[in-house]
Amino acid sequence: MNDKPVDQTHPMLEAASLSKRYEDGVLALDGVSFSIMPGQIFAMLGGNGAGKTTAINLFLNFIEPTSGQALINGVVTHKEPLEAKRQVAFVSENVTLYGNFTAIQNLDFFARLGGKTEYTKDDYGDVLMRVGLEKEAHYKRLRGFSKGMRQKCGIAIAILKDAPAILLDEPTAGLDPKAGHDFLRLLESLRNEGKAILMSTHDIFRAKEVADVVAIMDRGRIIMQRSAAELADQDLQDLYMQYMAGHEEEQVVQPGELQC
Repeated sequence: MNDKPVDQTHPMLEAASLSKRYEDGVLALDGVSFSIMPGQIFAMLGGNGAGKTTAINLFLNFIEPTSGQALINGVVTHKEPLEAKRQVAFVSENVTLYGNFTAIQNLDFFARLGGKTEYTKDDYGDVLMRVGLEKEAHYKRLRGFSKGMRQKCGIAIAILKDAPAILLDEPTAGLDPKAGHDFLRLLESLRNEGKAILMSTHDIFRAKEVADVVAIMDRGRIIMQRSAAELADQDLQDLYMQYMAGHEEEQVVQPGELQC
């Protein structure tokens, strides 16, 4: 169980000069720093290869940083990986669950795997209803579920873990408008419970709707970071295109700058 107290005055998730260079020489993350307080949603926007998933993988200790560190509730993830993982729940773009299990059976399996033995079938039913999975689906096998329904099961498992931090990798990808809307309302309720949420996404409109802070990433760097208040009267899509265009220009070698 997670017994580490949450300090509401300190970041729950923090990247400190976080960098990752892979063995093939690719610099996937380049000195990235940000912090997320309890009760805050932080959205990372960017295209494929921007570094969003690499950042999340570093928080999960799926990979180790080349330099810098990722912290969850003050725990350095690559130094104390087991303790760090107790502080966080993760929902990937393609939720991997057991297709031959029902929704209830999946929740029970993963709850017990995480050491949560106190839940009943009624508890599982309640959390599935909370995430918007209709009651008639609770005892159906997941192999017949849509992507949106599987996403709901994944977030239900994350809720049951009751970790203070939640990581979401492209959580709205492939969801229909209603499922996407319902998902954002759920994120808002989790934020109101004090969860710190880090979300990677391509979805500019949903990012602006729900995030307290939006960061634009490109080529492993954060090239813009603004609060919801700063973005309130701005068109985030236009802003995104401006920053991306400006960053592209920075990469171009101008005539006369070539070195032999």
